[in-house]
Amino acid sequence: MVAQHFAHVDTWVFDLDNTLYPPSADLFGQMDARFSAYVARLTGLDHASARKLCVDYWVEYGSTLTGLMAHHDIDPHHFLAEVHDIDISHLEEDAALLSAINQLSGRKIVFTNGSQNHAKRVLAARGLTRAFDAVYGVEHADFKPKPNHDAFSRVFAKDGVTPTVAAMFEDEARNLAVPHALGMRTVHVNTDPDGSDHIHHHTDDLADFLSQLAR
Repeated sequence: MVAQHFAHVDTWVFDLDNTLYPPSADLFGQMDARFSAYVARLTGLDHASARKLCVDYWVEYGSTLTGLMAHHDIDPHHFLAEVHDIDISHLEEDAALLSAINQLSGRKIVFTNGSQNHAKRVLAARGLTRAFDAVYGVEHADFKPKPNHDAFSRVFAKDGVTPTVAAMFEDEARNLAVPHALGMRTVHVNTDPDGSDHIHHHTDDLADFLSQLAR
């Protein structure tokens, strides 16, 4: 049974985007357009070139924001406020996911490469606000994004997370490499399984997976 692999866990760490809501909500479709528009205004590039630069920075640095900070000296707070100014009115509350998270014994936190404000908006729309003890955005990692080791160490130090008794739920496979190395139990939440050695479990239904962990 899967539950036995989580018997030692007392801290549950969740990514936000495409993890605590389904990818079909396509919030990234809106955010990606805003990323590209921001970069086009900043650099004077055409839309296609700006979009490519966003992706290049994401690949190299872990986030478009980090690349823009490194090469264009932007204000990260302004950037985050602009790119997260999106319509989330179509998000629905998820009673099954709320119940599954609430049944977990221990501390539950959200850690996202987005802003804390974005995370709180999304959690409220999903009816999940009260399920979590703390919400950390990229600003709490001094704008170091996952998969950067420093991102995890800074947020975990702030929250007092002991990785060897913690689990991480994340839609991006590369963001689970450091948690695995730190001794966390790792769960890839995605419709496409990833066979990487740093992934312990895979699910395309987070509520159902969590419901199997009750103890």
